[in-house]
Formats: sequence, C-alpha cells, structure tokens
Amino acid sequence: MNPLGALSRARDAWKRLEAFHEEVFTAKWRQEVRREARTQHDTLRALLLLETLGVEGPVSYETLDLIPYMVADLHEWHQRMGRDDLGGPGVCC
Repeated sequence: MNPLGALSRARDAWKRLEAFHEEVFTAKWRQEVRREARTQHDTLRALLLLETLGVEGPVSYETLDLIPYMVADLHEWHQRMGRDDLGGPGVCC
C-alpha cells in the first residue's frame, strides 16, 4: 500500500467534504452576504468621493469621542504587529 496515494485520496475526500459543506450550509446566505458587501463598498466609495471633493465626512464630528480610545489602543496594536516604535517622536512611545 502506497502511503502517498492514501494521503492523496484523503486530501481529495477532504476537498469534496469542504465543497459539500460550502454548498449545503453557506449557499443560502451567499446572496445576502454579497449584497451586504456591495453596500459596504458603495458606502466606502461614497465617503472617499466626498473626501476627495473636499466635503467633510458626515461622521467626523461624532468620531472625535473615539480618538482617546484609539490612541490608547495604538500602542498595544503596533507592538502586536512587531514594531517597537511607531512614527516620529510624540506620535507614540
């Protein structure tokens, strides 16, 4: 018995099982997920277009409250990404 042949058959069986799972369990939500992704992309494009045209973002004032939380999280994030320091002096660290 060839162990590489058995491994190849097991890999093929696993791929068939994954394809079956994809069709049975996720196919019915696929259209809704695509619709939601399209909506998010359209919203991002609209915000970027407004920013390009010089129109300030509609939620920029409301997000000012989030800046202290983002700055506090920035240090942990850039260390987790493998950077010892981030930016120039005064930015972080």
